Amino acid sequence: MKQIILFSLLLTIAYSSHAQFTLTAEIRPRTEYRHGYKSLIDTTQSGSIFTEQRSRLGFGYSSEKYKIGITLQDVRVWGSQSQLNKTDGLTSIHEAWGEYFFTKKLSAQLGRQELNYDDERIFGSVGWTQQARSHDVALLKFADSTFTVHAGAAYNQNAETTIGTSYTITNNYKEMYFLWLNKKIGNLNASLLVVNNGIQSPVAINSTRFSSTIGPYLEYKKDKIAASVRGYYQTGVDASKKDMQAYFAGADVSYTLVKKFTFGIGGEIYSGQSQTDTAKAYKDINHSFNPLYGTAHKFNGYMDYFYVGNHSNSVGLNDFYFKVKYKAEKWWMALDVHQFMSAADVLDKKELTATGKYQAMSSTMGTEIDFTMGYNLTKGVLLQIGYSHLLATETMQALKGGSKDETNNWAYLMFTFKPQFLKN
Repeated sequence: MKQIILFSLLLTIAYSSHAQFTLTAEIRPRTEYRHGYKSLIDTTQSGSIFTEQRSRLGFGYSSEKYKIGITLQDVRVWGSQSQLNKTDGLTSIHEAWGEYFFTKKLSAQLGRQELNYDDERIFGSVGWTQQARSHDVALLKFADSTFTVHAGAAYNQNAETTIGTSYTITNNYKEMYFLWLNKKIGNLNASLLVVNNGIQSPVAINSTRFSSTIGPYLEYKKDKIAASVRGYYQTGVDASKKDMQAYFAGADVSYTLVKKFTFGIGGEIYSGQSQTDTAKAYKDINHSFNPLYGTAHKFNGYMDYFYVGNHSNSVGLNDFYFKVKYKAEKWWMALDVHQFMSAADVLDKKELTATGKYQAMSSTMGTEIDFTMGYNLTKGVLLQIGYSHLLATETMQALKGGSKDETNNWAYLMFTFKPQFLKN
């Protein structure tokens, strides 16, 4: 009822004003079949089938001196509530921000909002997940025709308090500060990102442990060719106060043939922690790169074996891939092939048990094949299907559990309805 009242109120305000208003919606049900998604399935397990739906209502207002954006969001699995359910605790505010313009080039944007920078390697909305990601953050923004600067700051607490307390919300930072610089020079788009990420100390109230991530992103596009290079280095300390020395590097290039076929190759390296190096000097340092708050789904395979949250203290990842896409007027289809390898040694536990030797397994973890297809049924309605298959190795089994000999696959069917009710 509250959502219906708000919807009616927004319509009334919009039609009675001369300002710029937008009112949009999104309904996105997705049915998935999972049989070895995120981790290898075991011989005693069976696959799952479910439908999860994201429903959104978005409202935007723009005047000469300020803007606001509000996105209401509801995410639920079909059948997770009774038909006669009386209460609803699943609807939330995904975004609610205001932006004030000091000048035409300088502004401040405050509130809950998505952060998307460059290719979304470090900051991304993770739009594939139904809930997506947003931040409570303050941004100072400057932009002219070719140069953009964003400076962000966030300080989180569980609730309103009268004394200092520890921050206990999981999978989130206590403090975060960043600077993003972007310059466009002809066909080149160049950025520099610096992030100071603060995690609550597990042993001291009101104490934060900081890591720093810094690196460039370069993108070049001209005619049929597109290429990008990115790299980041991490230092500081992790949540356990262990020193960090980690890095990430990636590069790819694509070529569009006859305006319909696009071919691409590339690779990424996430540094990792060796399981065979037992030297204290090595073990006292965290070598696993943490991609912080980025989007991994569109880069490292659609079966999400290497999502953002599972890189901490891992052996890292080398991902080499080939991609081909055909795009027609109303539909498209794509095929991606990934070769996964560990960036650091994976311990052969069988050998350790038998001989006491710290010996590494093969670095090859497996090959993933992703097929996707989309069709625009009409304006604002997209049908999308996908199928992924993982050919895993013993190394993947050692890391992820389950069985490499089982059929590990995943499929989905998704409809996206995105009407625009109002734009004036």
